Amino acid sequence: MAKTEPSPKAILDLDRMVHEPARLAILTVLASAEEVAFLFLQRVTGLSKGNLSSHTQKLEGAGYLETVKVFQGRIPATSFRITEDGRAALRAYHQQLRGLLPKEGKP
Repeated sequence: MAKTEPSPKAILDLDRMVHEPARLAILTVLASAEEVAFLFLQRVTGLSKGNLSSHTQKLEGAGYLETVKVFQGRIPATSFRITEDGRAALRAYHQQLRGLLPKEGKP
């Protein structure tokens, strides 16, 4: 069987907001939970506080996550939730990646 290669242009069509490894990791973690605390997300992703903050701000700006700020007693606590747009973007990204895999075709 001959393999049909995907178009190299299709790689350029990937959602760059999701494709960046740190943001992909953040969205993947958020997709599996209702709400995730900043410190937990930092520990799971291995990102520095500044890096995590920067990436979550970009994702929030794109409408892919929302930031939740509360006080636990007198201590501020930040957590994040993925939005429906974020879930849709992550699903679309996964579909695009699957579409880039070589497919078995008939000669």
